[in-house]
Formats: sequence, structure tokens, C-alpha cells
Amino acid sequence: MPGTKLDPIDRQILAELQADGRMTNVELAKRVGISAPPCLRRVRTLEEAGYIRGYHAQVDARLLGFEVQVFAMVGLQSQAEADLSAFEQRCRDWPLVRECHMLNGEVDFVLKCVAPDLSTFQTFLTEELTAAQNVISVKTSLVIRGAKDQPGVPFEVLEDRLSQTA
Repeated sequence: MPGTKLDPIDRQILAELQADGRMTNVELAKRVGISAPPCLRRVRTLEEAGYIRGYHAQVDARLLGFEVQVFAMVGLQSQAEADLSAFEQRCRDWPLVRECHMLNGEVDFVLKCVAPDLSTFQTFLTEELTAAQNVISVKTSLVIRGAKDQPGVPFEVLEDRLSQTA
């Protein structure tokens, strides 16, 4: 099972950094109960192993003028690996597409898109997304409001699961 190679201190470091990636190493070390030098070594090891992929500010899209958020369900004509990879690369090139996930089932991909206004999104939809090679269908859903937007993983669930297997 992924995550079992990490000891409880590593998992606590990850949980603390996920909650507040701006804290100092000294504060982090205090929270996890170790001294600063080994804490920094552990953080560097977690970064090098890929458990920590980066540090980001969580910005408010609406305050920045991105009023429209849309989920687009995309169907492709071909699901050959080369065609899937080509579509994924295309999604990485589109600035309005913030997330792209390949799915199992009737829909091949779901995209999370943001735009400053509906007109900008409609232009992207008609001139870029639906016109893209291999795209056969696109169904969109405009977000009215969000009830939860919590990045990361629920460490408490992982800890509960690990304590049940111990």
C-alpha cells in the first residue's frame, strides 16, 4: 500500500505542510516533535522522493476576475494511447484548463476550466476544445457555487487505516 514506507513523523510532516506550507522549518520541527536539522533532512528527502511536488499559494479565482468555472466532459473518437496522450498534451497547453483527468466509463476526460467571463469560455469551447482533433463530444456544466475546495489528501483517514492494520 502506498504511504506505508513513511513513518508517523514523515506523515505528520506532510500533513503539517499540506495545512500550512509557509511555516518555517523550526516551527514544523516543533509541531512534529523533532529538532530542526533532522526535520529539514526529512523534508528534503520527501521532496526528492516525490511526496512533496511543490509549494503553492491558493489564490481566489473570483477575486482575480475569473468569474466562470466549468466542468467539461469530453468524449474522444479514438482511445488509442497516442490519441489519449495527444489530447492530454493539448490540455496542458490550454491556459483555461486547470485540471484534466482521464476517466473510465462513458466520458473519456473531465476538464476543470476557469475563465473571466462566459464569452471567453464560449470562445474557448467553440474554437479550441470542440475543434480539437479527435474530440467527438463535449458536455459542459457551469459551476453555480462551490461547497468544498480542499486540496491534498485526508491524512486522518490514512492514519486511521494504518492503525487498524497495525
